[in-house]
Amino acid sequence: MTGQTQSTDTTHQHIDRMLRRKEVEVITGRSRSAIYEGMAAGTFPKPVKIGARAVAWPESAIRKWIAERMEGGQA
Repeated sequence: MTGQTQSTDTTHQHIDRMLRRKEVEVITGRSRSAIYEGMAAGTFPKPVKIGARAVAWPESAIRKWIAERMEGGQA
């Protein structure tokens, strides 16, 4: 494969870091109850299942939520 300049290897693509609830609380400044109230109201991202009894939020979803609050001035 001499002279090939474009890699087809997808293993180096950005993979979203998964955030556990305590880290989401720190990043967003929201309490556990506020996070779950927002999820129920549809105003906060829902987590994804990462194990039999574990969930986490994709970092990109949390960063997007924060950016939307900053742009729109929503609380």
